[in-house]
Amino acid sequence: MTPEQPLFYSDNSFGTADAICFRDELLRIHDLKTGVSPVSMRQLEVYTSLFCLEYDIKPSDIGVELRIYQLDEVLVHIPVLDDILQIMEKIIIFDKQIDKMKVEE
Repeated sequence: MTPEQPLFYSDNSFGTADAICFRDELLRIHDLKTGVSPVSMRQLEVYTSLFCLEYDIKPSDIGVELRIYQLDEVLVHIPVLDDILQIMEKIIIFDKQIDKMKVEE
């Protein structure tokens, strides 16, 4: 498992996951939340999408398990393939739009 793993698709699309493990075609992403606010797996789904884009991996070719640790609880989520693909598409589209806006400035 790699702690504080940077994920990079472009200068516009990147992040740092608390911990990642990719072994035997299974991607596991872990995130620690220290607050008390309700949490969402969306951030970890974005990290999954960034990982697949960065390493040119099709989400359908791997298994994915996402975990959030908060208040002595562990939330486990297996994302829906279509959700990851939609996020990947949005990242690609928005990245191109941002690059275009930068050129126009």
